[in-house]
Amino acid sequence: MTNTTPKDLRNAFGNFATGITVITSIDTKGKPQGITINSFSTVSLDPPLISWCIDREATLFNLFQQAEHFAVNILSIDQKPISELFASSSLDKFSKQSWSSGIKSLPLLNNCACQLLCSTEHRYPGGDHMILVGRVIQTKNNGSSPLIYHGGKYKQLK
Repeated sequence: MTNTTPKDLRNAFGNFATGITVITSIDTKGKPQGITINSFSTVSLDPPLISWCIDREATLFNLFQQAEHFAVNILSIDQKPISELFASSSLDKFSKQSWSSGIKSLPLLNNCACQLLCSTEHRYPGGDHMILVGRVIQTKNNGSSPLIYHGGKYKQLK
């Protein structure tokens, strides 16, 4: 093995298929905010914990560094445009997407495969990212197939 460059590492990580989620919360002005991530992972059933990571350079880093609650919207197979929208620098993403308010006024994107409403349990430094651990306080499972990302491309289960 040789020394690994950032490009090598990105390509290696791309071999791990992930689901696509949009993490949402409310900012200090009461406005819904969201960001596409694929670093979501389950942590524990008892207590019910999940984790995800946000880049320290992300526009919404300060929001999630302080947010006491957030929602994980696991995108369904037909929601690639939503993934792209929430990964973009578009300012008013929620005006372009149907959604509703859940507990704690958390924005929930419509027609997702599943949603997890969480309270922030822990925040840990993780290199150029922050690792957030959330306690799941409510779920909504719609049973649809998830949107998958592998090798730098969107995929679907066969």
